[in-house]
Formats: sequence, structure tokens, C-alpha cells
Amino acid sequence: MSTDESPPSGDDEERNRRLLDETEYDTELGLEMGRDAQRVSAGELSELEFYRRYHDRIVEEFDIDDREIDLPDPDEADPDDVGFLDRIGSALEGIDPDSDESRRSVMKKGAAAAGAMGLAGWGTAQNAAGQGDGGGGGAGAGGDEGEGTRWGMTINLNNCDGCLACMVACNQEHNLSRGANWMYVFAFEDEGQGDETNFLPRTCQHCTDSPCTKVCPVGARHTREEDGLVLTDYDICIGCRYCEVSCPYGVNYFQWGEPDVPESEVDDDHQIDDRGRWVGSRPPEGVMGKCTFCVDRQDGQMGEEKIGTTACEEACTMDAVHFGDLNDPESPPNQHLNEYRDGQENDLSEYPNRKGHTASTFKLMEERGTEPNVRFIGNEPSPHAEQVEGPVAYEDVGLTDNRKEVLDEGASATQGGESA
Repeated sequence: MSTDESPPSGDDEERNRRLLDETEYDTELGLEMGRDAQRVSAGELSELEFYRRYHDRIVEEFDIDDREIDLPDPDEADPDDVGFLDRIGSALEGIDPDSDESRRSVMKKGAAAAGAMGLAGWGTAQNAAGQGDGGGGGAGAGGDEGEGTRWGMTINLNNCDGCLACMVACNQEHNLSRGANWMYVFAFEDEGQGDETNFLPRTCQHCTDSPCTKVCPVGARHTREEDGLVLTDYDICIGCRYCEVSCPYGVNYFQWGEPDVPESEVDDDHQIDDRGRWVGSRPPEGVMGKCTFCVDRQDGQMGEEKIGTTACEEACTMDAVHFGDLNDPESPPNQHLNEYRDGQENDLSEYPNRKGHTASTFKLMEERGTEPNVRFIGNEPSPHAEQVEGPVAYEDVGLTDNRKEVLDEGASATQGGESA
């Protein structure tokens, strides 16, 4: 169902409006872009039309339009668009995409070159010209699905017991401020699954077709080309929170005030990635943060043995979280998924929290078209699921849940993924 046919509920709309009203930027622009970005992921609106629709307003508000986009090849574009695409590519031809010039003043040159067509930006031009560091929606690296590295997870809900160890490990490793829980464990009851408490660990889905990258006016939220990680460049992020209201999963956190852990206590190796961009550890004041799939580990900055691992996976004693390269058939998430499917036809006793005989595999809100890189094993929450208190209190493990009102709404938003 399209966004036009099924608009956000009044509560969601009001919450998003409050979030954006707390910034200095255009609330209505952010709300409209957030809704339309989800329509783009769902295939209801083309990326080209999306960028045409908002370009002038973005440039007026931000003096820049650096959104991540995947433009059509000029050889395959509609005749009316070919000249425009050629002009965008020519405007930035020969520009070093990693230079400061390319990230600011060249953006305005690109905007001027294509202003009459209603679309411009470093994010658009770099893809049209075949350059840049964050393609807008491929499988990770290499273009075709199955090529290169594509980091992702398989999370087995049958094994999760709600101990919150994954949340503690994530907060400690990334120096997060209290309340900014990049990994969050929902405890819920579901009338379709008996009287037992169920658990759903929720992290950033690192979507292949992410709405959040489509709305970021300055290009801070982007997809890393070599492995598909969706990251935030803290040096560039202006805290407009457009990514927060565009994300259907509720995984973004705005850094209010000074972080609990000062920058002087954070190792540079945990912050700067292989491209020299500040994308790791906790964000500074006024900047958006979310799960990074432990990017510093994947870049080998914590040792070669940590590549292909995450803090939450290491902390899980119930064998629920499995991280690795989804393009590698032998990776932990793929192996665990295959073992589970084999087990469905054999002995299921190794899954201590298995509830019922109809458990399946699913992705959260798969019908939204975001192509999440997190897969779940177990019973999918139904639309009637209700969040409840878990067996372990946040305060007992040094955490707080001061965003519970927002996250309660997020619990109901995790319904609707198609079972596989």
C-alpha cells in the first residue's frame, strides 16, 4: 500500500513534527521528504522524481543538495533526462570526490549547472559520473548481488532470553551516552504466540535501499561502497534529524549535549574509518548516531581477528546473534540460517526458546522495499504484539530506557515483514 493511501498515524506525525521542531531547519520539508523517501524505497516514486521534487527547497534551506542517489545511466534514461544527466556528469568531471572542494563548493557548481532542471548535488553527480564513496542502493560492493562484501546479521529469536548483554556490550564499546541504545531488545507479548514473553533484538538494518540516505541534505548519512554499511559522517552531519523521521525502524539517536564520554577518551582508531571519515564510536553534540555494525572492527582497527565480528555478537551467550558477510555462503549468519532450516526437518531441541512449530524466517517491514541486511529466525511479531517489561531491568545493567515512549511506537512498527 502506498504512503498516500496509508499515511502515518496522527501520533507518529505529531512525534516526528516535535522532533523536527526542536531543530533550526524546515520541519515541513523534513516531514514531506521522509514520507516520499519511503515511497522511493517501496518503488512508488522514482529517485529522479524525488530529487527533482525537493532540490530547489533543499538548496534554499541548506545552500547545498548532497543527497545520495542512484541515477539512471544516460544511455538508458528517458530522452528528456539525457541532457540533464550529461550536464551533471560534465560539471564534476575530473573532480577528486575526497577533496574538501568536491564536498562543498563543487556541490554548488553542480547545482548551478543543473538548476534549471531541478536536480543537482554531489551525491547525484558522483553516481552519474561513476565516482564517489557511497553508492545509493547496491548490494554492497561490486554492483551485482553476491559480489564483494555485504555485512549483515541473522538473529535467532528462538535463542534470545532478554538478558540485555548485547545492549551493554554495544554501549560500552561505542562509548554511548545513557539512553542512546544502538542495540535495543524489545520484550513483547503476542496473543498469537501464547502467554510467554518474546524478545526482538533490534539494531540498524543497514538497508540496501535506505530512506535515511535519500533525505540527508549534506550527504552525512551514506552507504559505504565497499561493504554496504550505512554510516554517518559526524564531521558533516548538521543534526537536521531528517534521517530520523524517514527511518521506519526507529534506530536513530540525536546526541543531546556533550557526550558522556569525552572525545579525549576515545581512541582515534575507533572513530576514523579506512577512508579517513569520522563514522565510528559515539557522535559529538548535535549530531545523529546509530549502529555502525562495529565499523572499526570491520576495518581491522581492533585487530585482524575482530574483522567479521560485532560487540553484540560476542556478548551474546545464547547464540542468538550471528554477524558476517551475507555474500559468503560459509559466513556465520548464512551457516546458522542453513542449520536452522535443516533443523526444522530434524531435531529442534537445540533452540531453547522455540515457541510453537510454525516459526519462520523474516525481515522487518520487508514490504517497505528497504532490503534490510538483518534476517530473523523465529516467530514474527503480529500486529497485536504489545511491548512489556523484560526479565532484566535496564537500571540493573547500568542502562536507561528514557526513549521508551518512542520505542513503544517502534515496537508496533516492526510488524509486516514477509515470512520466508
